[in-house]
Amino acid sequence: MDTPFRSSPRIVQPEWIDFNGHLNMAYYSVLMDNAVDDAYHQIGFGPEYQKTGHTTYVAEFHICYLRELHEGASTYCTFQLLDFDEKRFHSFTQLWHEDGWLAATGEALTLHIDQSGPRVAPIPADLMARLEAMKTDHASLPYPEQAGRKIGLKR
Repeated sequence: MDTPFRSSPRIVQPEWIDFNGHLNMAYYSVLMDNAVDDAYHQIGFGPEYQKTGHTTYVAEFHICYLRELHEGASTYCTFQLLDFDEKRFHSFTQLWHEDGWLAATGEALTLHIDQSGPRVAPIPADLMARLEAMKTDHASLPYPEQAGRKIGLKR
């Protein structure tokens, strides 16, 4: 596979536009989070999985805002699995305008949760196999330029 997972399209809603006339920063996250649900379905996470007493929590999420989006824009996201272990996974999402330009990126560290605690818990073997298959599919993709960045003033 030479491309990451691609979500279904999402439209920028009028109520998401801020006083500067473009998409409010919070809604970049909403677009990426909702689109990642498409990838989660392929892995086996999501609403149905949550009913089993387990779910996922995002522990950390970093956004790089690259271009403004405006009302009515049609967008989609790509999702790339960078790494995982028995209790967590590291992913990278790109938010694209339908015309093919990159609007934002999001990097996440997600935890697998046993809701009875709640506490971090091992991912079941069947889902580990799906993560392994996705990681294998994504192995030929280049490592994203924005991944692993930190915030700070360079001196």
